[in-house]
Amino acid sequence: MVRDIRLVGTGQLLELQRRLRRAGHETIRASMQRRIRRAAEPLRDDLQDTIRGLAIRSQGRAAGKRGGASPTTRPLRATIAEAIRISVRTTGDPGARVWVDKARLPPDLRRMPDVINDGRIRHPVYGNRKRWATQWADPGWWDKTVRAHTPRITREVERVVDDVRRHLE
Repeated sequence: MVRDIRLVGTGQLLELQRRLRRAGHETIRASMQRRIRRAAEPLRDDLQDTIRGLAIRSQGRAAGKRGGASPTTRPLRATIAEAIRISVRTTGDPGARVWVDKARLPPDLRRMPDVINDGRIRHPVYGNRKRWATQWADPGWWDKTVRAHTPRITREVERVVDDVRRHLE
């Protein structure tokens, strides 16, 4: 799984940021950051909607097997959706980054976005490490969503860079 997507035109963005700093255009720089963040927000929102609506299937219980309520009250997909973040940097490695913030996930779910993206989820049944279950999800929920948004975001960032460059000239 692509752990994050970075929207970068590092050479152009670095050069623009230097020129803005030299010219003292803090408001233009702040506006540029805000516009780049806005370009990435639909991707974040779509990733959150995709994981929340992702179907996870299993083969079900065999006849006569016991079952019961889940031992956890955490909703898996909503927890992952809430951990999807955006950051915009204008120095060093400039650009926008959309990623799953693993620090916002419980320790036992930190690998889950990658596992779900692979399409096969294998886990102990109700925490019992002697019994395991396999569930399936459509593989590539992250990759497909990012691929669908990349052309639009690239166009938006190029437009922002062109607008700022025109303003500086």
